[in-house]
Amino acid sequence: MNDRSRATPWNFLAGPYIDRRAEAREQSQWWDEARADPQTRYVLAHGTAQLVVGEPRPAVAFLTGEHPLVRAAAPEAMLLLGWYRDARCVLVELDDAPPPGAGPAALADLPGARFEELRPLAPLLEETEASLLAYARALSFWRGRHRFCGVCGARNLPVRAGHVMRCSNDACGAEFFPRIDPAIIVLVTDGERALLGRQASWAPGRYSTIAGFVEPGESLEDAVAREVHEETGVQVLESRYHSSQPWPFPSSLMLGFMASASPASRPRGSDELEDARWFTREEIASGTPMLPPRTSISWRLGEHWFDSAGGFPPLAGIAAVGRWEARR
Repeated sequence: MNDRSRATPWNFLAGPYIDRRAEAREQSQWWDEARADPQTRYVLAHGTAQLVVGEPRPAVAFLTGEHPLVRAAAPEAMLLLGWYRDARCVLVELDDAPPPGAGPAALADLPGARFEELRPLAPLLEETEASLLAYARALSFWRGRHRFCGVCGARNLPVRAGHVMRCSNDACGAEFFPRIDPAIIVLVTDGERALLGRQASWAPGRYSTIAGFVEPGESLEDAVAREVHEETGVQVLESRYHSSQPWPFPSSLMLGFMASASPASRPRGSDELEDARWFTREEIASGTPMLPPRTSISWRLGEHWFDSAGGFPPLAGIAAVGRWEARR
């Protein structure tokens, strides 16, 4: 797993990893320019799985325009992601059938090449590569669910370098843009303790911050108060924004908050959570409970609270602190 500096101002899967250059999407001949540029890099996806290479530490498989899988792809299967490490980067979406030509012969020049899902893979990748694949996965998921017009039912066609799906029925012409689902995630404290909960399906000892989707007609602050009360019975006194994290599993944007509650609050479980309780810094430092991985915004919220009081070493440096393992 990647260790993150406490001075890093952004969360895992976020930050300035790519120059999107949205204006380039308006060029009708963007694909011809990409093909003509020998520096263009291509990232392959098959559904929501993506092509990687390398063992034991994986890396994104960047292909050139001369690779057979790229040459065989139709322009409508391409999306311009932007400029990654100063080179144009294009997502190539293979169709639903088994990846055409993706057998041993087509991938012989890529040792260890395989298509993998990002969620277990992300913590093992170099951070900007994980961010790039998260961006690509979000687009693939969205496009896969907008193949047909939601207004008239006609087939949609990609425009604006793949970032808009437009109805092919001229009488309709509806356009569909990438969608994300906003979700709040919040660390509630009474000053000396942190409120954490666990789902029944989790391994013993695992706890995390409270989270839930924002509903229509609801502000983020209202969603924080509602979700915390619904899941734990605790009344939030106030909340403030901390940071955010893209989470394309499948299409969320996690909006992180810090919140306060009365020390007299008595948490309880719910339909969502098997258990919810207060934990002191002493308990957390001793390894109880197990906290989410450092790549999660949940960890970041807990770290912010834990380190704010003093009297303990930084949370990230305490060896006894229990953490979920994202992948073994």
